[in-house]
Amino acid sequence: MRFYAYICLLVALTVRGEVYYEEKFGDDSWESNWIYSEHPGKEFGKFVLSAGKFYNDVEKDKGIQTSQDARFYALSTKFPPFSNKDKPLVVQFSVKHEQNIDCGGGYVKIFDCKLEQKDMHGESPYEIMFGPDICGPGTKKVHVIFSYKGKNLLINKDIRCKDDVYTHLYTLIVKPDNTYEVLIDNEKVESGELEADWNFLPPKKIKDPEAKKPSDWEDRATIDDPEDTKPEDWDKPEHIPDPDATKPEDWDDEMDGEWEPPMIDNPDYKGEWKPKQIDNPNYKGPWIHPEIDNPEYSSDPELYLRKEICSLGFDLWQVKSGTIFDNILITDDPDHAKQVGEEVWRPQHEGEVKMKEAQDEEERKKRDEEAKSTSKDDDDDEDDEDEDEDINETDTADVPETGEEETENFNFGKD
Repeated sequence: MRFYAYICLLVALTVRGEVYYEEKFGDDSWESNWIYSEHPGKEFGKFVLSAGKFYNDVEKDKGIQTSQDARFYALSTKFPPFSNKDKPLVVQFSVKHEQNIDCGGGYVKIFDCKLEQKDMHGESPYEIMFGPDICGPGTKKVHVIFSYKGKNLLINKDIRCKDDVYTHLYTLIVKPDNTYEVLIDNEKVESGELEADWNFLPPKKIKDPEAKKPSDWEDRATIDDPEDTKPEDWDKPEHIPDPDATKPEDWDDEMDGEWEPPMIDNPDYKGEWKPKQIDNPNYKGPWIHPEIDNPEYSSDPELYLRKEICSLGFDLWQVKSGTIFDNILITDDPDHAKQVGEEVWRPQHEGEVKMKEAQDEEERKKRDEEAKSTSKDDDDDEDDEDEDEDINETDTADVPETGEEETENFNFGKD
């Protein structure tokens, strides 16, 4: 039995997929492997190594953080080229918007080997763009964009991204059967077929340009009843003079003109007459335009295929900096990516939440103490003012108002 278990473990280790690229930004050595763009006309920001203000492990949780507000960021790295032919492609990384981002990107771009790293910019051709993008309350989505025959194709679905201040894991899986999955925090949030969810190809069917609706086609379900006629007493005015109105006594025809009673709604008014409807005996239903095979359509069994991948980069804009990128993984093994997520991302996320909640509690206590101190100072000031008023009242009471006492004393001494 033990031998069997050993063989199963050995097989599992043997069939584990290939890791094409992995980066955890453990120390400053990342700077020697990544290159900043120097494309003219852009004011680029710098990344710094940081675990942020709250974390699980201050060393293990370090990533590269955007450090300057209102900047473009363009940074890329290269690795040995590979193709995902006949294999899954998994792109995974974590994003932490600890600055509570208001407008900015959090996505990565995957390039082929033709990328000029020092000239990377927004128009540089890429293979895949994937990750969250936030700008105000209206844009909080996950981009999944594929390059196909020179065009960048956006997904036809709306995938909502996370918008809190904690680290979240984003995973894209592209499979050789032309299907895909998008995971956030190791949970599937979207999936489907590439051909159905992107406009890679023209439609399989189109409306027959030669077909036209027959002139005698009846698509009205009901028609006017030809036997129905308008009643003779139907036509009544919508408004009539108020029969209860009387001419004011002070009305002067010469000065005010001829008096006319005000108009009121006519209770007998029935509106526009329309004949009642009956079933159309010639009704054939809605006419459906016939479709034919699209002569421009040609299937592509390799929509998933990226013939060459050898670079990953961040090419984005941020209004308010502070985003941390980490845990980058490119592999052909979805199970391995999920395992990494559980072993690396999950404890990081849980530790962040715990530390942030503790920090928030400390801040709350500090605010309460400051509020109490301010309140006490205000009370002390009020007490001081009351004491001053008492003293002033006492001093005033001891001073004679009219000088009668002094006069009496003087007269007493004189006698």
